[in-house]
Amino acid sequence: MGGTGATPALSRSTIAVQEVTGSHVLTVDGYMKTKCLATGQFFCSATFAAAGYRWSVKYYPNGCSADDANYISLFLVLDQTTLTATAPDVKARYSFSLLDSKGKPVTSYTSRSTYSFFTGSLSRGSYQFIKAKVLEQSAYLCKDSFRVRIDITVLKETARYQEEAAAAAPTATRFVEVPPRNIDRHLSHLLLSGKGADVTFEVGEETVLAHRNILSARSPVFQAELFGPARGNNAMVFVWVEGIEAKVFRAMLHFVYTDSLPGEVEDNNETMKAMVWDLLVAADRYGLERLKLICEDKLCDCIDVSTVGTVFALAERHDCHGLKKACIEFLMSGSNLEAAIVSGGFGHLANSCPSVLEELLVIFALSVPCSS
Repeated sequence: MGGTGATPALSRSTIAVQEVTGSHVLTVDGYMKTKCLATGQFFCSATFAAAGYRWSVKYYPNGCSADDANYISLFLVLDQTTLTATAPDVKARYSFSLLDSKGKPVTSYTSRSTYSFFTGSLSRGSYQFIKAKVLEQSAYLCKDSFRVRIDITVLKETARYQEEAAAAAPTATRFVEVPPRNIDRHLSHLLLSGKGADVTFEVGEETVLAHRNILSARSPVFQAELFGPARGNNAMVFVWVEGIEAKVFRAMLHFVYTDSLPGEVEDNNETMKAMVWDLLVAADRYGLERLKLICEDKLCDCIDVSTVGTVFALAERHDCHGLKKACIEFLMSGSNLEAAIVSGGFGHLANSCPSVLEELLVIFALSVPCSS
């Protein structure tokens, strides 16, 4: 039987995924006192921000079941309020690492796993993280205290594209494949090349070229600065920038053109920590609200006893409400407030924002239950 064979309809889809990482250090202070709990009972840490979500850790000093009674069990718990209808689950890799006296992970006591957290299954962890007797006889338990670092990597869909197949089979054959959107790459190249630039920024010892129309479309501050009455219709505008390092200003412009952070800031954790402080200040200065919130979110993952005072002062000065709440939550957890005071982490806050320090101490006093 003859005939013209119809080409099957062909549809295409693309899933683009990126990794978002974060870390948190849990300190168990007063270990021997926690041993009074029965097997299956736990202490729960304060919630903390990491990898774009809120988490907490359950600590079972005598294991979470009879089979684990001689071990310490640790479980990572996702805050259910961070789940949404469009993101009903969180696909994550995580690890628990016992830390030595220098704050380095102990390889032999590092537990890794991959899990999908969702409503009804928000907790996952290590049933037999370390034998209690092993910990008690080791140098990792110092002054009745030990520390565990939790590293979390969340897989996030950044885009999902779909092309529906044509309804009629004979016309389903596709002769042209449309590539993904790449406007950010083109605009990044435009910024780096300086072609068609009509504004020159002098930042420290460096000269940076840019385009007034793009800057003004993204920032109300640039709009007023570059197209104000004093500027007229000059072909080239020269601006002297004070108070911002050249590398920070370039990172900010990269975001203005591409709506993303430069790779070295996004991928390198140490570089991110070093620059994100100044990048938040620059974002606030130029009215780049989304960049400011990105920096604020990253700083939530960088709070520790030595930096909490500086971060708190930064949050207060630049109206970072989420970052301020993260600092308060960190200080209200365990002995962090006392440790921050002892380490000198409050020095900057006491000098720059004494009223905030007083407010914080009042909050702490109200949180302590009255003795009968």
